[in-house]
Amino acid sequence: MAKQSAPRELAEIAPKLVEVTDEVLFGDIWERPGLSPRDRSLVTVSVLAALYRGEQLPYHLGKALENGLSVEELSEAITHLAFYAGWPNAMTAITLLKKIADERPSA
Repeated sequence: MAKQSAPRELAEIAPKLVEVTDEVLFGDIWERPGLSPRDRSLVTVSVLAALYRGEQLPYHLGKALENGLSVEELSEAITHLAFYAGWPNAMTAITLLKKIADERPSA
């Protein structure tokens, strides 16, 4: 699994943001032993969906699949959060998940 990092093209305009994203968020927080990468992905996807963060969600849905979550598990999590985070948020998240799942090679 490739280590996560901020998009390199952002370093030109926000070098410090890219640095702390790589070193603190992905280099420290995502690497802590208290949760597996799979569990961190489930938490991250849930929060991004709940907060309607559609720009960040596709990357993290893909990463969640790489970290061992299945499309079915992500779908179930999104369905569950519809009742807590709102129907529009869940519908946006599930639409993005379907697009990503459809683009991935079948296993």
